[in-house]
Amino acid sequence: MAKYSDVAVIIPCMNEEIAIAKVVKDFKASLPGCKVYVYDNNSTDKTAEVAKKAGAVVGYEPRAGKGNVVRRMFSEIDSEIYLMIDGDDTYDPEAAPKLIEAVRNRVDMVVGTRSGALEKHERSGHAFGNSLFNVLYNMSLGQEFSDIFSGYRGFSRRFVKSFPALSSGFEIETELSAHASQLRLPVMEIPTKYSDRAEGSESKLSTFRDGSRILKTIIVLMKEYKPLYFFGFIGFLGMLFSVFLFLPVYLSYLENSSVSLVPTAVLSTGIMLVAMLSITAGVILDSIRRFRAEVKRMFYNIT
Repeated sequence: MAKYSDVAVIIPCMNEEIAIAKVVKDFKASLPGCKVYVYDNNSTDKTAEVAKKAGAVVGYEPRAGKGNVVRRMFSEIDSEIYLMIDGDDTYDPEAAPKLIEAVRNRVDMVVGTRSGALEKHERSGHAFGNSLFNVLYNMSLGQEFSDIFSGYRGFSRRFVKSFPALSSGFEIETELSAHASQLRLPVMEIPTKYSDRAEGSESKLSTFRDGSRILKTIIVLMKEYKPLYFFGFIGFLGMLFSVFLFLPVYLSYLENSSVSLVPTAVLSTGIMLVAMLSITAGVILDSIRRFRAEVKRMFYNIT
């Protein structure tokens, strides 16, 4: 049996005709015996045709968006180990055996962190956004990762088959990281060399459009995975604002022995009630979150 016959290299791509043949050949050479799958995500060029000639098994996902194609790959491909890479020839194939070895050593997800990625970004907005979202993720969801947007990842079968894959676009990497953080799965990061895109190949990322979608995803995941912190923080701010509004009412009462600022008093009371309801909702939703995490963990254990 070939050394990497239990490995499926999965490549989601759209309009990567220029680079895809080299990517397929390089990873087949680095992982002898592996099976390479290229899923064409509604390309308008000859990506699928070129990939097939290079020796890849070609699949199709007509709905544009990386999350859509990753969801289809995870559901259709059956393997013991998965290695996901982008089809733009920016990831180092020589690092692939290290990522596979980490998964074989009982790591459920290994991330190939991109050394020098920030310096190589063509647009400063991408570099700034990467740094900002990494900090935001670590503050809100977990401290396990330093490069949540890397598309170079190795997975165990249990991770892939228990991953819900709800995102539709480039925010899928954030969801992958959050899934591992929520279930406290064994993860690892391995620094890998990051290269410039092939000449003539263009990034599909839009700084503002995709940045806003990723920010929305982090907020939604924070609400889903840490509802007590999310709603508790909103409730705490509401209580502080309510007290701030009530101070003039209270001082006026001490002076005149009567409530003269009735509208402000009513508003302050209403905000306090809403704040307390927010904290109560956080407590209830946190119990539901724990139950959902237990179900996910059970499904993960039996996969």
